[in-house]
Amino acid sequence: MPNSLHSEVTDVIRRALEEDIGSGDVTTAACVPADRQARGYFIARENLVLAGTKLLAPIYEMRGGVDELTLHHMDGDHLHEGVRVAEVLGNARTLLECERVALNFLQRLSGIATLAHEYASQVEGTPCKVLDTRKTTPGLRRLEKAAAAAGGVVNHRMGLFDAILIKNNHIAAAGGVRQAIENARQSGLPHSSQAIEIEVRTLDELHEALDARADHLLLDNLSPMQAAEWVRLINHRAKVELSGGITLDSLRNYAETGADFVSAGAITHSARAVDLSFRLELL
Repeated sequence: MPNSLHSEVTDVIRRALEEDIGSGDVTTAACVPADRQARGYFIARENLVLAGTKLLAPIYEMRGGVDELTLHHMDGDHLHEGVRVAEVLGNARTLLECERVALNFLQRLSGIATLAHEYASQVEGTPCKVLDTRKTTPGLRRLEKAAAAAGGVVNHRMGLFDAILIKNNHIAAAGGVRQAIENARQSGLPHSSQAIEIEVRTLDELHEALDARADHLLLDNLSPMQAAEWVRLINHRAKVELSGGITLDSLRNYAETGADFVSAGAITHSARAVDLSFRLELL
């Protein structure tokens, strides 16, 4: 199995196969001779940005392996309808029982990559970058963030463990903006000496965060006009990220405010699975 795959990913693949195949594929066992060999093709049925190709090899390996797997395209490639993504040669039973799991991963992850590309395209020509979020399918975050990156956006933190991001509820629990920032800096916890990001929702909170020398400000639910005013007020004293209700239609307006980043949960939580198919033929 490829060493580059994280243990979380191999576990997800294993569970997906167990979920679908269970004690065995009864239809395939009933209809297809055990020694039959076949070739299968994965085909794009619409224009898309590809993601999830690295999962094909371990999917087949967990079911006993195949004779040959050829990837014609890799994650991040832009494909037109009708293009062959990959082909696989091996035991027909193995190809059939792995078909749905392989397609589920490819369709879901390519859907995220395709939507991520649409978001990234909207900020071209500006200094602004699009960030993904933690609004991912439970258990699939590592895969979905890899797909978002394949589509051209920048991964934000993977989880609660790898960066400090102080949200409004943290501020309430800490006793205020300044207190939350000071607590974080003095905590001695991992990442406390790195850039601290804090969400601010009012001008008073903004001034308090700037006075406390916040490194990265998250401005939530502002209109493009309001965001531009706040960015001018911040005047490069901190990095600026915009979020909240930002759509593909409005993204360009937000990117042109001078913000450093725009974050969008829709990239992972609202992506449509794209259309890919698998076709099998006997040798």
